[in-house]
Formats: sequence, C-alpha cells, structure tokens
Amino acid sequence: MSPRRSVGSMVGKVGVSLFMLALGVFILGPLVWLAARAFATEWVYPHLWPEGFTLRWWKVVVNDPMMNIALQNSVTFAVLTVLISAVVCLPAAYAFSRYQFPGRRVMLVALFAVNAFPKMGLFVAIASLFYALQLMQTILGVLIVHVLGTVVFMTWIPAAAFSSVPRSLEEAARDAGARPLRVFWSVTLPMALPAILVAAIMSFISSWDEAQGTYLVGAPDYMTMPTQMYSLVLNYPKQVSAVFSILLTIPSVGLLLLVRKQIMGGQLAEGFQIK
Repeated sequence: MSPRRSVGSMVGKVGVSLFMLALGVFILGPLVWLAARAFATEWVYPHLWPEGFTLRWWKVVVNDPMMNIALQNSVTFAVLTVLISAVVCLPAAYAFSRYQFPGRRVMLVALFAVNAFPKMGLFVAIASLFYALQLMQTILGVLIVHVLGTVVFMTWIPAAAFSSVPRSLEEAARDAGARPLRVFWSVTLPMALPAILVAAIMSFISSWDEAQGTYLVGAPDYMTMPTQMYSLVLNYPKQVSAVFSILLTIPSVGLLLLVRKQIMGGQLAEGFQIK
C-alpha cells in the first residue's frame, strides 16, 4: 500500500470515529444530563457538576396523588387504542395488500396526511367538531384522537407483511382443501404476525406518548402521563420534570427492545415500501 493511500485510509478512519463519537454524544448526552438532573439537589450555571444528589424528586413524583390515576389512564387508553386500531385497520391493510381498486394509491398516500401537518392545528379543528358532537372530556373523544395517530402504523406495516406472504403457500393450502378463512388463520396470519406485532407496539407507544390532543380533548377529566407532566413542570423544579421524563420513557424503550429483532430485521422499514 502506498504512503498516500495509507494516510488517506487513516484520515478516513479518524473521520468516521469522530463522527460516531459526535453521534454518540448527540444521542446519549441528553439522556445522561437528564439522569443526572433527576438526582441532583441543585444544578445551576456556571457549575459543571450538581451540588449534591438526592431521591427527593423521585418521592415527589411517586407521591403525587394524580400519578396513579394518570398511569392507569395511560395504560387503559394505550391498550384500547391498539385493540380498536387493529379492528379498524387490519382488514383495511389486508385489502390494500391483496386487492386493486380505484383510488387505492391515493388512499395509501392519504393515510400520511394525518401526520403531514402540525398536529395542534389538526386537534383544534377536531375540537371544534367534538364540541358540536359533545365528545369533549369523554373517553370516546380521547380514543378517537389516539387512534388517529396509529392509523399509519397499523395499516402500512401489516399491509406490507400481508403482501410479503408467498401466494404459493396459500395456493398449496387451498389445493389441500383448506377454505379461505382457514388459509388466512393457518398460513397468512402467522407469517404476517411479527410485522403486526411491530405495528401494535408502535401504536401503543404512539398512544402512550400522545399529549397535545389528549390535553385538548380530555383535560381535566382524563389526564394521562404526558398531560400530567405539564402540571408537574409548571409547579415543581426542573428536577421533577427530569424524573417524570425518565418514567415516561421507560415503557417506550422497553417495548422497542422487545421487538428490536423485528425492527432490525427490516419489518418497520418494509412497512413503508408497499406499492
């Protein structure tokens, strides 16, 4: 290897290493800062290190009287959202994957319209309609807002999964005497199930993290973990908001780790490649 090529290779490796280091700091830096802030007694500029550490702020969050109610509401809404979204979207996903009909491509693209605009503007428009239908401060109103945020996940990802099931396997099952419903339950659904699980997890996380629409439609009768954080941030020191942010992040990280094999295997990316 020539000296010039050797130097170029070394510079390239150094550049990649510096980029990975910067990326690591960019991703992990805020998390480390958040963790330190959650245990700090006091940490203000220009001090580079907290003055001390304490569990006081964790006790403030855990002992908050609304904490248990907000947690129960978040879990309840997230589970119901996934179930409703599955009932509504999975049949549509199967239809998108297996049938050609007028407006199919337009409808697929239109599913992104929910996330293509600032959500607060969409929620304000929804609120004006909900007032007329008397859906404000109701469970149904909150669930509608949550389901709207899951449609794209629960439709596109399963649709791509259904499309990826080899037709030859289904035809073989039908040739063996299986009826269409049996073919679906025995062949199609098991093969598409990993991607459907990814869609369900992404929908759960979307519902769990939903704040603006829930606050606008459900507050003050139905407070969830994200909306309860607003109250804590406004009425307590910054350390409390750091603690609450960590507690709010744990379920999302845990669920993503649960389906990491499917996500790393391309199930999530393949869900947005349906044609």
